[in-house]
Amino acid sequence: MFEARKRVFIDLLRWDMPALAGQFELDQFDDETAMYVVLADENGAHRASARLLPTTKPHILGTMFPGLCDEAIPQGPTTMEISRFCLERRSTATERREARNELVHALVAFALAHGIERYTGVAELPWLRQILTFGWHCRPLGVPKVIYGKTNGAMLIEIDEDTPTLLERAGICAPAPKRGEDAEMCRVH
Repeated sequence: MFEARKRVFIDLLRWDMPALAGQFELDQFDDETAMYVVLADENGAHRASARLLPTTKPHILGTMFPGLCDEAIPQGPTTMEISRFCLERRSTATERREARNELVHALVAFALAHGIERYTGVAELPWLRQILTFGWHCRPLGVPKVIYGKTNGAMLIEIDEDTPTLLERAGICAPAPKRGEDAEMCRVH
């Protein structure tokens, strides 16, 4: 996961940050309070991942980008921040889209299983626009601003038991069922 983050955030996106041993992307938020949702293939190789940070501790929006919020920064025990949403760069476009959809559903399942009611996050404008179209209850927390030469915005995503259905209706389909599992098919409405 940390190698994949280096390939995406440092090599591809050219974020100005050091790489541990020239190979791994880690920052001060990768500590004992960080949690990770990681998708791996059948051989254990990284497909996609995201980092979750408690908002009751220092997190990216609260410490580095508070100016992106036109209101109080959402915080609390049922609010977590999604960061380092990373899709494997060596995958095909189709594989990345499938992994993105699966990771979004995994983040929702994690939230529902752990009493998380809201996610916050910071994203560059093109990615923020995509996230806002996923069908879930998501809204900007302020007007996007240019920071470090890129237009960034903050968002709030509300999670409840209807969120998986809302995602499916918007075309963010859950992974296909494995043999022997029951699952509903995704239909875009």
